Amino acid sequence: MRARLILEDGTEFIGTAFGATKESYGEVVFNTGLTGYQEVLSDPSYCGQIVTMTYPLIGNYGINRDDFEAVRPYIHGFVVREHCEAPSNWRNTNTLDELLKTYDIPGIAGIDTRMLTRKIRYHGTMKGMITTSEAPLAELVAALNGTTLMTDQVPRVSTKNVFSCPGTGHRVVLVDFGAKHGILRELTKRSCDVVVVPYNVTAEEIRRIQPDGILLSNGPGDPKDVPQAVEMIREILGEYPLFGICLGHQLFALASGADTTKLKFGHRGGNHPVKELPTGRTYITSQNHSYAVKEDSLVGTELEVTHIALNDGTIEGVRHAAKNAFSVQYHPEAAPGPYDSGYLFDQFLAMMETAKEEKTHAKTR
Repeated sequence: MRARLILEDGTEFIGTAFGATKESYGEVVFNTGLTGYQEVLSDPSYCGQIVTMTYPLIGNYGINRDDFEAVRPYIHGFVVREHCEAPSNWRNTNTLDELLKTYDIPGIAGIDTRMLTRKIRYHGTMKGMITTSEAPLAELVAALNGTTLMTDQVPRVSTKNVFSCPGTGHRVVLVDFGAKHGILRELTKRSCDVVVVPYNVTAEEIRRIQPDGILLSNGPGDPKDVPQAVEMIREILGEYPLFGICLGHQLFALASGADTTKLKFGHRGGNHPVKELPTGRTYITSQNHSYAVKEDSLVGTELEVTHIALNDGTIEGVRHAAKNAFSVQYHPEAAPGPYDSGYLFDQFLAMMETAKEEKTHAKTR
Protein backbone atom coordinates (compact mmCIF):
# COMPACT_ATOMS: atom_id res chain seq x y z
CA MET A 1 0.00 0.00 0.00
CA ARG A 2 1.22 3.50 -0.82
CA ALA A 3 2.07 5.76 2.12
CA ARG A 4 3.00 9.43 2.29
CA LEU A 5 5.17 11.38 4.73
CA ILE A 6 4.22 15.06 4.61
CA LEU A 7 6.06 17.88 6.35
CA GLU A 8 4.56 21.16 7.54
CA ASP A 9 6.40 23.09 4.79
CA GLY A 10 4.58 21.06 2.13
CA THR A 11 7.38 18.59 1.33
CA GLU A 12 6.00 15.17 0.38
CA PHE A 13 7.76 11.80 0.43
CA ILE A 14 5.99 8.84 -1.19
CA GLY A 15 6.82 5.30 -0.09
CA THR A 16 5.35 2.00 1.01
CA ALA A 17 3.27 1.51 4.15
CA PHE A 18 4.12 -1.06 6.81
CA GLY A 19 2.99 -1.46 10.38
CA ALA A 20 -0.41 0.00 11.24
CA THR A 21 -2.55 1.58 8.53
CA LYS A 22 -3.54 4.91 10.05
CA GLU A 23 -2.89 8.63 9.93
CA SER A 24 -0.45 9.87 12.54
CA TYR A 25 1.03 13.25 13.42
CA GLY A 26 4.24 14.08 15.25
CA GLU A 27 7.55 15.91 15.31
CA VAL A 28 9.86 14.43 12.66
CA VAL A 29 13.35 13.64 13.99
CA PHE A 30 16.24 11.40 12.97
CA ASN A 31 18.45 8.85 14.73
CA THR A 32 21.94 8.00 13.45
CA GLY A 33 22.32 4.60 15.13
CA LEU A 34 23.55 1.72 12.98
CA THR A 35 21.84 -0.86 15.21
CA GLY A 36 19.47 -0.78 18.15
CA TYR A 37 16.23 0.06 16.36
CA GLN A 38 14.21 -1.97 18.89
CA GLU A 39 15.60 0.08 21.77
CA VAL A 40 14.93 3.28 19.82
CA LEU A 41 11.34 2.24 19.12
CA SER A 42 10.70 1.49 22.79
CA ASP A 43 12.46 4.52 24.32
CA PRO A 44 9.70 6.59 26.02
CA SER A 45 11.66 9.77 25.22
CA TYR A 46 10.38 9.45 21.62
CA CYS A 47 6.75 9.86 22.70
CA GLY A 48 4.95 12.08 20.18
CA GLN A 49 7.69 11.89 17.54
CA ILE A 50 8.01 10.34 14.08
CA VAL A 51 11.46 8.75 14.07
CA THR A 52 13.62 8.48 10.94
CA MET A 53 16.49 6.00 10.94
CA THR A 54 19.45 7.22 8.90
CA TYR A 55 20.91 3.71 8.57
CA PRO A 56 19.34 2.33 5.37
CA LEU A 57 18.38 -1.25 6.34
CA ILE A 58 16.12 -1.63 9.38
CA GLY A 59 14.47 -4.76 10.77
CA ASN A 60 17.05 -7.28 9.55
CA TYR A 61 17.47 -8.98 12.94
CA GLY A 62 13.81 -8.75 13.90
CA ILE A 63 12.34 -8.11 17.33
CA ASN A 64 13.19 -10.06 20.49
CA ARG A 65 11.83 -10.18 24.03
CA ASP A 66 14.98 -8.81 25.74
CA ASP A 67 15.77 -5.49 24.07
CA PHE A 68 12.72 -3.42 24.98
CA GLU A 69 13.39 -0.22 26.94
CA ALA A 70 9.75 0.15 28.02
CA VAL A 71 6.69 -2.08 28.21
CA ARG A 72 5.49 -0.64 24.89
CA PRO A 73 6.59 1.84 22.20
CA TYR A 74 5.29 5.41 22.34
CA ILE A 75 6.53 6.78 19.00
CA HIS A 76 4.00 8.15 16.52
CA GLY A 77 5.63 6.81 13.36
CA PHE A 78 8.70 5.07 11.95
CA VAL A 79 10.51 6.08 8.76
CA VAL A 80 13.11 3.84 7.04
CA ARG A 81 14.85 3.53 3.70
CA GLU A 82 14.46 -0.25 3.48
CA HIS A 83 12.23 -2.38 5.70
CA CYS A 84 13.35 -6.01 6.08
CA GLU A 85 10.38 -8.37 5.89
CA ALA A 86 12.34 -11.60 6.55
CA PRO A 87 14.64 -11.05 9.56
CA SER A 88 17.29 -13.55 10.57
CA ASN A 89 18.58 -13.83 14.13
CA TRP A 90 18.52 -16.58 16.73
CA ARG A 91 16.71 -14.31 19.21
CA ASN A 92 14.09 -13.13 16.72
CA THR A 93 10.48 -13.67 17.83
CA ASN A 94 8.59 -11.44 15.40
CA THR A 95 9.11 -8.82 12.71
CA LEU A 96 9.28 -5.06 12.90
CA ASP A 97 6.08 -4.91 10.85
CA GLU A 98 4.28 -7.15 13.38
CA LEU A 99 5.48 -5.04 16.32
CA LEU A 100 4.21 -1.80 14.77
CA LYS A 101 0.86 -3.41 13.93
CA THR A 102 0.52 -4.65 17.53
CA TYR A 103 0.93 -1.14 18.95
CA ASP A 104 -0.94 0.72 16.18
CA ILE A 105 2.11 2.61 14.92
CA PRO A 106 2.41 3.45 11.20
CA GLY A 107 5.61 3.03 9.24
CA ILE A 108 6.79 4.19 5.84
CA ALA A 109 9.62 2.63 3.82
CA GLY A 110 11.23 3.32 0.47
CA ILE A 111 11.72 7.05 0.81
CA ASP A 112 14.97 9.01 0.51
CA THR A 113 15.89 9.18 4.20
CA ARG A 114 19.16 10.93 3.36
CA MET A 115 17.28 13.80 1.76
CA LEU A 116 14.87 13.93 4.70
CA THR A 117 17.74 14.00 7.21
CA ARG A 118 19.56 16.76 5.34
CA LYS A 119 16.34 18.78 5.25
CA ILE A 120 15.86 18.43 9.02
CA ARG A 121 19.49 19.38 9.64
CA TYR A 122 19.12 22.49 7.48
CA HIS A 123 15.64 23.65 8.51
CA GLY A 124 15.32 22.02 11.93
CA THR A 125 12.75 19.56 13.21
CA MET A 126 9.20 20.14 12.03
CA LYS A 127 5.73 18.70 12.26
CA GLY A 128 4.90 15.85 9.97
CA MET A 129 2.30 13.21 9.22
CA ILE A 130 2.30 9.66 7.90
CA THR A 131 -0.84 8.79 5.96
CA THR A 132 -2.20 6.37 3.37
CA SER A 133 -4.82 8.92 2.31
CA GLU A 134 -5.01 9.88 -1.36
CA ALA A 135 -6.36 13.34 -0.52
CA PRO A 136 -4.77 16.34 -2.30
CA LEU A 137 -1.46 17.48 -0.83
CA ALA A 138 -2.73 20.99 -0.05
CA GLU A 139 -5.60 19.54 1.96
CA LEU A 140 -3.28 17.31 4.00
CA VAL A 141 -0.78 20.14 4.64
CA ALA A 142 -3.62 22.34 5.89
CA ALA A 143 -4.78 19.59 8.24
CA LEU A 144 -1.20 19.07 9.47
CA ASN A 145 -0.64 22.77 10.12
CA GLY A 146 -3.93 22.89 12.00
CA THR A 147 -2.59 20.44 14.60
CA THR A 148 -0.44 21.26 17.63
CA LEU A 149 2.33 19.11 19.01
CA MET A 150 1.52 17.48 22.34
CA THR A 151 2.93 18.87 25.57
CA ASP A 152 1.78 16.15 27.98
CA GLN A 153 4.24 13.41 26.99
CA VAL A 154 5.64 12.90 30.50
CA PRO A 155 2.24 12.14 32.12
CA ARG A 156 1.58 9.70 29.25
CA VAL A 157 4.75 7.67 29.77
CA SER A 158 5.39 7.93 33.52
CA THR A 159 4.31 5.18 35.88
CA LYS A 160 0.97 5.83 37.55
CA ASN A 161 1.86 3.92 40.72
CA VAL A 162 4.82 3.56 43.05
CA PHE A 163 6.59 0.20 42.75
CA SER A 164 9.85 -1.28 43.97
CA CYS A 165 12.69 -3.41 42.63
CA PRO A 166 14.10 -4.74 45.93
CA GLY A 167 17.81 -4.92 46.53
CA THR A 168 20.24 -5.17 49.44
CA GLY A 169 22.22 -2.00 48.72
CA HIS A 170 21.50 1.72 48.72
CA ARG A 171 17.87 2.76 48.45
CA VAL A 172 17.36 4.89 45.35
CA VAL A 173 14.20 6.78 44.45
CA LEU A 174 13.94 6.70 40.65
CA VAL A 175 11.64 9.52 39.52
CA ASP A 176 10.06 8.20 36.34
CA PHE A 177 9.70 10.87 33.67
CA GLY A 178 9.83 8.13 31.03
CA ALA A 179 12.63 5.98 32.42
CA LYS A 180 14.32 3.43 30.19
CA HIS A 181 14.69 -0.10 31.52
CA GLY A 182 18.44 0.32 31.11
CA ILE A 183 18.54 2.69 34.10
CA LEU A 184 16.81 0.09 36.27
CA ARG A 185 19.22 -2.58 35.01
CA GLU A 186 22.25 -0.48 35.95
CA LEU A 187 20.90 0.21 39.43
CA THR A 188 19.75 -3.32 40.20
CA LYS A 189 22.99 -4.94 39.02
CA ARG A 190 24.68 -2.74 41.64
CA SER A 191 22.26 -4.23 44.24
CA CYS A 192 20.35 -0.96 44.73
CA ASP A 193 16.96 -1.08 46.43
CA VAL A 194 15.02 0.92 43.82
CA VAL A 195 11.67 2.60 44.44
CA VAL A 196 10.13 3.94 41.22
CA VAL A 197 7.79 6.91 41.66
CA PRO A 198 5.60 8.96 39.25
CA TYR A 199 6.75 12.22 37.69
CA ASN A 200 4.48 14.29 39.99
CA VAL A 201 5.83 12.88 43.25
CA THR A 202 6.20 15.49 46.01
CA ALA A 203 9.27 16.16 48.12
CA GLU A 204 7.41 14.99 51.21
CA GLU A 205 6.47 11.69 49.57
CA ILE A 206 10.13 11.13 48.71
CA ARG A 207 11.18 11.89 52.29
CA ARG A 208 8.77 9.23 53.57
CA ILE A 209 10.59 6.61 51.47
CA GLN A 210 13.85 7.54 53.27
CA PRO A 211 16.14 7.10 50.26
CA ASP A 212 19.91 7.21 50.18
CA GLY A 213 19.77 8.97 46.83
CA ILE A 214 17.49 10.26 44.06
CA LEU A 215 17.82 9.56 40.33
CA LEU A 216 15.93 11.79 37.90
CA SER A 217 15.25 9.77 34.76
CA ASN A 218 15.16 10.57 31.07
CA GLY A 219 11.86 11.45 29.43
CA PRO A 220 10.20 13.14 26.45
CA GLY A 221 9.43 16.73 25.59
CA ASP A 222 10.21 20.17 26.95
CA PRO A 223 11.39 20.23 30.60
CA LYS A 224 9.36 23.41 31.12
CA ASP A 225 6.20 21.36 30.56
CA VAL A 226 6.86 19.64 33.92
CA PRO A 227 6.94 22.60 36.36
CA GLN A 228 5.85 20.50 39.35
CA ALA A 229 9.00 18.40 38.98
CA VAL A 230 11.17 21.53 38.99
CA GLU A 231 9.53 22.67 42.23
CA MET A 232 10.01 19.24 43.83
CA ILE A 233 13.71 19.16 42.90
CA ARG A 234 14.24 22.70 44.14
CA GLU A 235 12.68 21.81 47.51
CA ILE A 236 14.60 18.59 48.05
CA LEU A 237 17.95 19.57 46.54
CA GLY A 238 20.73 19.07 49.07
CA GLU A 239 18.83 16.65 51.30
CA TYR A 240 19.96 13.57 49.36
CA PRO A 241 22.59 12.81 46.70
CA LEU A 242 21.02 13.42 43.30
CA PHE A 243 21.83 12.19 39.79
CA GLY A 244 19.98 13.42 36.69
CA ILE A 245 19.91 11.83 33.24
CA CYS A 246 18.71 13.56 30.03
CA LEU A 247 15.38 15.22 30.91
CA GLY A 248 16.38 14.76 34.56
CA HIS A 249 19.53 16.77 33.79
CA GLN A 250 17.48 19.62 32.31
CA LEU A 251 15.04 19.63 35.23
CA PHE A 252 17.93 19.70 37.71
CA ALA A 253 19.40 22.68 35.86
CA LEU A 254 16.07 24.54 35.89
CA ALA A 255 15.66 23.86 39.60
CA SER A 256 19.15 25.28 40.18
CA GLY A 257 18.35 28.56 38.43
CA ALA A 258 19.61 27.83 34.91
CA ASP A 259 17.59 27.84 31.69
CA THR A 260 17.05 25.48 28.74
CA THR A 261 16.61 25.95 25.01
CA LYS A 262 15.46 23.83 22.09
CA LEU A 263 18.16 22.64 19.70
CA LYS A 264 17.73 22.95 15.95
CA PHE A 265 17.52 19.20 15.34
CA GLY A 266 18.64 17.60 18.60
CA HIS A 267 21.07 14.78 19.32
CA ARG A 268 19.90 11.22 18.62
CA GLY A 269 22.18 8.23 18.13
CA GLY A 270 24.85 6.09 19.74
CA ASN A 271 27.94 7.83 18.38
CA HIS A 272 28.10 11.29 19.98
CA PRO A 273 31.53 12.33 21.37
CA VAL A 274 31.46 14.05 24.76
CA LYS A 275 34.45 15.52 26.59
CA GLU A 276 34.69 15.19 30.37
CA LEU A 277 36.32 18.46 31.41
CA PRO A 278 37.90 17.43 34.76
CA THR A 279 39.85 14.57 33.13
CA GLY A 280 40.07 15.71 29.51
CA ARG A 281 38.86 12.29 28.44
CA THR A 282 36.43 11.83 25.53
CA TYR A 283 33.57 9.31 25.65
CA ILE A 284 31.35 8.09 22.84
CA THR A 285 27.81 8.38 24.14
CA SER A 286 24.21 7.43 23.45
CA GLN A 287 21.90 10.45 23.17
CA ASN A 288 18.26 11.31 22.55
CA HIS A 289 17.16 14.87 23.30
CA SER A 290 15.74 18.02 21.71
CA TYR A 291 16.59 20.46 24.51
CA ALA A 292 19.82 21.56 26.18
CA VAL A 293 20.95 23.72 29.09
CA LYS A 294 21.90 27.25 28.00
CA GLU A 295 25.51 27.95 28.89
CA ASP A 296 25.06 31.67 29.59
CA SER A 297 22.22 30.87 32.00
CA LEU A 298 24.69 29.19 34.39
CA VAL A 299 26.10 32.60 35.36
CA GLY A 300 24.98 33.37 38.90
CA THR A 301 24.06 29.76 39.68
CA GLU A 302 26.09 27.21 41.65
CA LEU A 303 26.31 24.84 38.69
CA GLU A 304 29.64 23.94 37.11
CA VAL A 305 30.00 22.46 33.62
CA THR A 306 31.56 18.97 33.67
CA HIS A 307 30.92 17.70 30.12
CA ILE A 308 30.54 19.26 26.68
CA ALA A 309 29.51 17.87 23.28
CA LEU A 310 32.43 17.92 20.87
CA ASN A 311 30.17 18.20 17.80
CA ASP A 312 28.51 21.49 18.72
CA GLY A 313 29.86 22.58 22.12
CA THR A 314 26.55 22.24 23.98
CA ILE A 315 26.52 21.39 27.68
CA GLU A 316 26.41 17.65 28.38
CA GLY A 317 26.94 17.58 32.14
CA VAL A 318 26.86 19.77 35.25
CA ARG A 319 27.46 19.43 38.97
CA HIS A 320 26.38 21.53 41.93
CA ALA A 321 29.25 23.32 43.62
CA ALA A 322 27.75 23.17 47.12
CA LYS A 323 25.49 20.11 47.14
CA ASN A 324 25.77 16.40 46.32
CA ALA A 325 24.13 16.62 42.90
CA PHE A 326 25.25 16.13 39.30
CA SER A 327 23.69 15.31 35.95
CA VAL A 328 24.45 14.41 32.34
CA GLN A 329 22.53 15.11 29.16
CA TYR A 330 23.41 11.77 27.54
CA HIS A 331 22.55 8.17 28.48
CA PRO A 332 25.16 6.36 30.60
CA GLU A 333 22.92 3.26 30.56
CA ALA A 334 23.28 3.24 26.73
CA ALA A 335 20.69 0.82 25.25
CA PRO A 336 21.41 1.24 22.43
CA GLY A 337 24.95 2.51 22.30
CA PRO A 338 28.32 2.16 24.02
CA TYR A 339 28.60 1.48 27.75
CA ASP A 340 31.63 3.77 28.17
CA SER A 341 29.81 6.01 30.65
CA GLY A 342 28.54 3.36 33.06
CA TYR A 343 31.07 4.64 35.59
CA LEU A 344 28.68 7.52 36.34
CA PHE A 345 26.40 5.10 38.19
CA ASP A 346 29.42 4.09 40.30
CA GLN A 347 30.07 7.76 41.05
CA PHE A 348 26.46 8.09 42.18
CA LEU A 349 26.86 5.07 44.47
CA ALA A 350 30.09 6.49 45.88
CA MET A 351 28.31 9.78 46.55
CA MET A 352 25.55 7.95 48.43
CA GLU A 353 28.10 5.95 50.43
CA THR A 354 29.98 9.08 51.46
CA ALA A 355 26.76 10.87 52.45
CA LYS A 356 25.68 7.86 54.49
CA GLU A 357 29.02 7.74 56.32
CA GLU A 358 28.86 11.46 57.08
CA LYS A 359 25.36 11.04 58.56
CA THR A 360 26.56 8.13 60.71
CA HIS A 361 29.55 10.12 62.00
CA ALA A 362 27.32 13.11 62.76
CA LYS A 363 25.00 10.92 64.88
CA THR A 364 27.86 9.41 66.90
CA ARG A 365 29.52 12.69 67.79
